[in-house]
Amino acid sequence: MSKAEAGSPHDPRGAERFNESRAAYTVASAQPNLEAGVEAIRNTLATLKPVPGVYRMCDARGDVLYVGKARSLKARVANYTQVNQLTTRLERMVSQCRSMEIVTTNSEAEALLLEAQLIKRFRPPFNVLLRDDKSFPFILLRADHEFPRIHKHRGARRAKGNYYGPFASAGSVNTTLNALQKLFLLRSCTDSFFNNRDRPCLLYQIKRCSAPCVGRIDEEGYDALVKQAKDFLAGRSSQVQADLEKQMAKAAEELDFETAAILRDRLRAATFIQGSQAINARTVGDADVFALASKGGHVGVQAFFIRGGQNWGHRAFFPSHTKDVDEGQVLADVMLQFYEEVPPPPTVLVDRELPESALIEAALSELAGKKVVIAIPQRGDRRKLLQQAERNAVEALERRLAEKGTKAKVNRELAEFLELDEPPERIEVYDNSHIQGAKAVGAMVVASPDGFEKSQYRKFNIREAQSDDDFGMMREVMQRRFRKFAEGVEPAEPGSGKKGHETILPDLLLIDGGKGQVSSVMNVLEEYGLADEFAVIGIAKGPHHGREGREVFHFPDGREKTLPTNSPVLFYAQRLRDEVHRYVIGAHRAKRSKAITASPLDEIPGIGPARKRALLLHFGTASKVRAAALEDLQRAPGVSEKVARQIYDFYHAGG
Repeated sequence: MSKAEAGSPHDPRGAERFNESRAAYTVASAQPNLEAGVEAIRNTLATLKPVPGVYRMCDARGDVLYVGKARSLKARVANYTQVNQLTTRLERMVSQCRSMEIVTTNSEAEALLLEAQLIKRFRPPFNVLLRDDKSFPFILLRADHEFPRIHKHRGARRAKGNYYGPFASAGSVNTTLNALQKLFLLRSCTDSFFNNRDRPCLLYQIKRCSAPCVGRIDEEGYDALVKQAKDFLAGRSSQVQADLEKQMAKAAEELDFETAAILRDRLRAATFIQGSQAINARTVGDADVFALASKGGHVGVQAFFIRGGQNWGHRAFFPSHTKDVDEGQVLADVMLQFYEEVPPPPTVLVDRELPESALIEAALSELAGKKVVIAIPQRGDRRKLLQQAERNAVEALERRLAEKGTKAKVNRELAEFLELDEPPERIEVYDNSHIQGAKAVGAMVVASPDGFEKSQYRKFNIREAQSDDDFGMMREVMQRRFRKFAEGVEPAEPGSGKKGHETILPDLLLIDGGKGQVSSVMNVLEEYGLADEFAVIGIAKGPHHGREGREVFHFPDGREKTLPTNSPVLFYAQRLRDEVHRYVIGAHRAKRSKAITASPLDEIPGIGPARKRALLLHFGTASKVRAAALEDLQRAPGVSEKVARQIYDFYHAGG
């Protein structure tokens, strides 16, 4: 059936015929795909042994579809060849599989940890995925200085010292850190700042630092403060408070009211920290609490972080790809991916039985380097804590669904206004930025029903278009965005999970601009045979540029449409446009900043930062390096005869 006979997905009159033809094609091609997948798995199965390990299923492009672990690789992989026993989800996965990669491990616990690492790395479309990829902040009390520093820390825990957390957000860690500075008067400045002080800084004046940098406290006194801080953060806060109360009473008896007032303020800081903990968890010690809620096929997981009997905050997670997966398995997968980022505490409280709970305990114990226990509390404070987590999980999921419902309604109205057949799943928004043509850069942002997909943003350095040709810049961006499809790359199959800009087409392409920009884009798409594959719309300010809400939507056929100024669809379109503005301007500024600090010496091959610095110190300027004779270059420190010849030849190649 030809494309004309089938109809176009963006032609309402042909939409029904198009869907019928696509369904017929799917039925006709599903079985051969499944057979090819099973054959690829059987080829791998022939070389497998009954040992623990991790397997990866890959599609024809080599992209990872699924990561799994097994106690016996041979037995586990063989299950995928039993087609009659596969669920619909697994049938789809096997039908796309064209190769497998195998890694054997020493134990099943090691395989479980490796599986979580690979899922986090490859984000396969058939695994349960923890969508929250933000790192968690910690409080770090360093141990590499005679006067240890306390500060917020993110990322790898390479620095020597004590880490306290995780905290749910930067706000919660900042609030706690400010109170800790008032309570223990520990420094938060960098070592270089500390070493170059000759008088106390403002933090000393407002009684948030003891000023060890200028000798206002000796090492022994500072060590006592550090010990108190460690005791407090380890859960021994009552002892710390009792000591402070004794010191305050003694100072008052000795009529040292200034010291007594300082101690009083420190006690208030301790009370603030404990009062800010919304959950009474003093008897819990160090523990994480996980509870799962589900509704309408959606899943939410609530986590509480308890350290030293204090609540360091909570966060809700909404994992993806959970359809047809047991809820206990979803919770286990979320926990394992979460602990790839955060060290496990001694106790993990959950609201349900986990599959292979003993194995997960062993894997987390190996990860933590100490015994980790997973438990379902039945009574006492732990049970109350879990019940609170369960309530929060339900409420967080309901809020999430309400927000998604609102977004879905706006998406449907957007599709109706722009005359699309169905609400767009992937919206790409484009803009470019330059100053009189200089340092031109284009940008693409991506939005889905779940919000902005920042991992898929792209920027394009404009290389070919003329400096004053805005339309040419947009053409160049479109050519580089869709060139792979023109070269024969097939778009990713629906539901395959592919999200890279070179493997998937958008449902809606929004251009920040008017008729000229839309025409430039359509010329490229027609050249590449993509003009009918998705909708293209331009969004530009109306005749009164300074007034928000007067945006005009430009269609490829020359029509223009506007929306009421209070329309939710208009607000959504403005958000999309503002986001691409923010991103492209940031990319443009970064490019300008880099150009400002660039040096002509950067262009010389083989000249690194150290030699460049030596040359500039010796000659003074890059122009003098260029004008220097070969003998003068050889006299520069760190420049050998060979390097001097290389520099000289670079500047005098035509002489």
